[in-house]
Amino acid sequence: MTQYIVRRILISIPLLFGISIITFIIINLAPGDPISAMVNPLEEAVLPGYVLEEMKKSLGLDKPMPVRYVIWLKEAFTGNLGYSYHTKQPVLQMVLGRLPTTISLMVSAHAIGIVLGITLGVISAIRQYSKMDFSLTVAAFFMVSVPEFFFALTGMFIFSVALGWLPTFGMWTAGSETGFNWDLIHHAVLPVLALSLRDIAGYMRYTRASMLDSLSADFVTTARAKGLSERLVLWKHAFRNGLIPIVTIIGLSLPSLIGGALIIETIFAWPGVGDLAYQALVGRDYPLQMAVLLMLAVAILAANLFTDVLYAFVDPRIRHS
Repeated sequence: MTQYIVRRILISIPLLFGISIITFIIINLAPGDPISAMVNPLEEAVLPGYVLEEMKKSLGLDKPMPVRYVIWLKEAFTGNLGYSYHTKQPVLQMVLGRLPTTISLMVSAHAIGIVLGITLGVISAIRQYSKMDFSLTVAAFFMVSVPEFFFALTGMFIFSVALGWLPTFGMWTAGSETGFNWDLIHHAVLPVLALSLRDIAGYMRYTRASMLDSLSADFVTTARAKGLSERLVLWKHAFRNGLIPIVTIIGLSLPSLIGGALIIETIFAWPGVGDLAYQALVGRDYPLQMAVLLMLAVAILAANLFTDVLYAFVDPRIRHS
């Protein structure tokens, strides 16, 4: 197992290198540049050309793209991902400072999605073709088909504007930033629910299909023929075997969860990495964009590795050697 993990980590290094090249090229070829984002559009037309050139030179944007990438890569190997063009702060420090906020949002939404999705999926499989199964199936297709921002805006309108039950944005009420408390939970309800609905639907559908396959398998029939209780057959035999495909979905759903978190954080002004990524995109802050995207790539690769390792614990037949 240790050799497998080390090998996967070594394989991830050239993969990250390729991701950094593609990301750097896309960011630098995007329309606009950091200078135009800093300068007032009305003033840019009357500013002398040498002033704009000096501004580009001060940021190192006067060099060719390959040269700038080599400089960035050399600094990245030392742990320096650059400084923000706007705040002049180290971008690595900025991202790491926002990371716990995003992780708390993602973990909460993911946990709710896993628990509710798997539970409802098992119930739907046990009561196949019942009214409850039909209702859960329709609800799942609706939640999968509708994007997160629709649920976010709808929930904001209903529970914040119309009913006034929940706050519309932020992580705390101004002046009460005191860590984990009821005010934080109050602000997190809408973002977490909006982010978790797609996970609930996805896990429910996959769990239902996997459980139905397990319940119709020969080993379940044999277990029932031995006189085992239905509860034991369901949870020890059918559920454990049906859980293996769900592990795959849990790992593969992380990229979409990250993308959804970026949108949700922007809508609710949740001060996480997603909100930081939006600021970097609007301000064309190249170093900050590179830092955010590189962190996301590392998170996705780590999640895929964790999923593969988890297989060995869920299914004893699987061994990584």
